[in-house]
Amino acid sequence: MSEEPVTDAEKTQQPRGLSVQVTVTDGIRVVTVVGEIDYHTGEQLRQALDVCDTARPRLVIDMRQVTFMDSSGINILIAAHQAITEAGGWLRLAGPAGPVLRALQIVGVDALIDCRLTLREALSP
Repeated sequence: MSEEPVTDAEKTQQPRGLSVQVTVTDGIRVVTVVGEIDYHTGEQLRQALDVCDTARPRLVIDMRQVTFMDSSGINILIAAHQAITEAGGWLRLAGPAGPVLRALQIVGVDALIDCRLTLREALSP
């Protein structure tokens, strides 16, 4: 029994997901996000952004590989920003682009949360 190749139409019907990886660079938590942030995938990001037990948290979300974000993602970012600010820390977004950057601009999140072009810029003081 041989397998037939997957067509482009079948690829587009496959569910999309989200990958979230957390690392630490120079004492800054870096949350690297790949894929789509929406109602179905947002909880994974929300958990990675939880800083309830951290004094003066410093956090960068690497968004260079985020391909889509709906209002659920925007709400997650705003809630994280508020929690981190209340704890005396800061949150920065690195590399949002295309439709994701446009969504942030339309609702004014880019004016609320510091957006940097590159991860290197987001990690610098």
